[in-house]
Amino acid sequence: MTHRTTFTLDEPTAQRLKRLAARWQVSQAEVVRRSVEQAEKTIAPDNPDPAVMLRELFATGGGLDLEKGNAYIAEVYEDRKHWRGE
Repeated sequence: MTHRTTFTLDEPTAQRLKRLAARWQVSQAEVVRRSVEQAEKTIAPDNPDPAVMLRELFATGGGLDLEKGNAYIAEVYEDRKHWRGE
């Protein structure tokens, strides 16, 4: 590792960090690395792809029919190409 960082934690957070390090049998720095990685995985992207979001909604049911949903996405895709002059 090449980056050393200093930050201040309140007492409850410092204790949580120490408990996790002991439980996972890793350094406190490793707890921070793992926690940051997990947090990054759980946040939504800044610019989610609407088509991907619709496909996920249709795939999970969401009260919508998958076949109709895919047809709708295809229709929107073609309409957008037309609007852009493609």
